[in-house]
Amino acid sequence: MSSTTIYTPILVLAGIMTLGGFMTLAGAEGLPKQSVLPLALAEKAAVAAMEKCASGGYKVSVAVVDLGGNLKVLLRDDGAGPHTVDSSSRKAYTSASLRRPTEHLAQLLTKFPSIEGLRDMNEKILILGGGLPIEIQGEVVGGIGVGGAPGAHLDEGCATAGVQAIGGEMKGVPAP
Repeated sequence: MSSTTIYTPILVLAGIMTLGGFMTLAGAEGLPKQSVLPLALAEKAAVAAMEKCASGGYKVSVAVVDLGGNLKVLLRDDGAGPHTVDSSSRKAYTSASLRRPTEHLAQLLTKFPSIEGLRDMNEKILILGGGLPIEIQGEVVGGIGVGGAPGAHLDEGCATAGVQAIGGEMKGVPAP
């Protein structure tokens, strides 16, 4: 039996459905559905964030990851510092994996030093403003991170433009 023969029935049973550009894999009865951030939406979010920063004159990198923290899109503007690639990717990873804006996490660490260990969970975590979870239809499906603007609040503003460009929800973003 070939691997194609094995996987085809599984995919048929899973029932792949598209909902407004948002992929959902519906498993067997009783199993949770798994949401996926389509590449087209990840690209659209990254471009919108980059354009927002460029309109302010900021040379940045923008990263978009899926829910597992896997890189889907990375854009680096001409003239953006080399460190911006890592910072944007790590902010996107952090916001997706912890399902919180990275600025909110930075504020929590200031208020509650006992949770400082969050910074050391793994080498991909970066708790510095500019990363937002991407939430669509009530589910976090990934994260976006921006690095390189002169201030975390500016990075976050560009990330917000990216999330809004794809109709993402901003309810996880507390007021500063």
